[in-house]
Amino acid sequence: MGSVHRGGTRKTNDSAMIISTTLVGVVFGFFLGASFPTVSLTKINLPSSLMSSLDVAIDVQRSPRTNLTETRGSPKTPKIYVPTNPRGAEALPPGIVAAESDFYLRRLWGEPSEDLNKKPKYLVTFTVGLDQRKNIDAAVKKFSDDFTIVLFHYDGRTTEWDQFEWSRNAIHVSVKKQTKWWYAKRFLHPDVVAAYDYIFIWDEDLGVEHFNAEKYIELVKKHGLEISQPGLEPNNGLTWQMTKRRGDREVHKDTEEKAGWCSDPRLPPCAAFVEIMAPVFSREAWRCVWHMIQNDLVHGWGLDFALRRCVEPAHEKIGVVDSQWIIHQVIPSLGNQGYSENGKAPWQAVRARCRTEWAEFQSRLVNADKAYLDQINKTKHL
Repeated sequence: MGSVHRGGTRKTNDSAMIISTTLVGVVFGFFLGASFPTVSLTKINLPSSLMSSLDVAIDVQRSPRTNLTETRGSPKTPKIYVPTNPRGAEALPPGIVAAESDFYLRRLWGEPSEDLNKKPKYLVTFTVGLDQRKNIDAAVKKFSDDFTIVLFHYDGRTTEWDQFEWSRNAIHVSVKKQTKWWYAKRFLHPDVVAAYDYIFIWDEDLGVEHFNAEKYIELVKKHGLEISQPGLEPNNGLTWQMTKRRGDREVHKDTEEKAGWCSDPRLPPCAAFVEIMAPVFSREAWRCVWHMIQNDLVHGWGLDFALRRCVEPAHEKIGVVDSQWIIHQVIPSLGNQGYSENGKAPWQAVRARCRTEWAEFQSRLVNADKAYLDQINKTKHL
């Protein structure tokens, strides 16, 4: 028992010694640190990546603190609310808001300001399957480096396109069994394509032997066309008289159709009308058209009759460029991506969906007009 008592006393004395030594060390360290000048971080051999982070942090701390309010758990930042900013960005200073984008390819190295030797002014998109690669190769070669090329792949095959040199600088988006209007609604938002003066949204089955993109743009500008398309070779794939090429002029903006088809010579399909196979939109017109494209109606049928709502006066700003013309080859590649049901060919089910969508789009447009006019009338009577 006596040995146990002596061991307990020794442990108590040891603990007291440790506490006393610690206190003396803390006091000594305080006075020692106060007696030395401040140590510069730059004289300490730290990894360069860590030093870069420290430099940024130090610069932030040295920035002016006028009208700054401290927020819990974050650096001091100003209280900001700018209602004129894009929706959702009201809490940001306007100078940092990047509301628009583009498809310009960027490097992983170097200075951002030195990434681009040239900024393309126009955008051309094709919705493609690999079976039409030769046709698309010929079409793309009609567009200079003033054009950004975007391919939407409905068959999911992208790497095979690397056989073409131009494909390595193109933008490839791949989602199986989707239409060009499905892609356009999701990947061609007006703020994404705002860098481009004109946007071509083309099918894959177009012959371009008689087409020159630069001359086309010149004519579109010359004649003030906000929405346009090349003229179609009369002997193949022609549905409407309005889009038939005329050999005696540069551009036409109206036509004569079958008796009873046009209630007004300034309305579709006799004027203010192009088809959806090869339309070209100005930046301003596309901003309106994109909002009119319905998210669930993917074939675009009926859209061509409504394009006139996006420009004014439509019969002057929508037209067909005759002297730069194309051939509609009528290759039902995408139609064959459909589903065979009840013994019908896949393209038949796709065509049935197209007709259904046309009727649905027209119904929505009529109902939207009616709802708007009803609201206007109610407001007038208040």
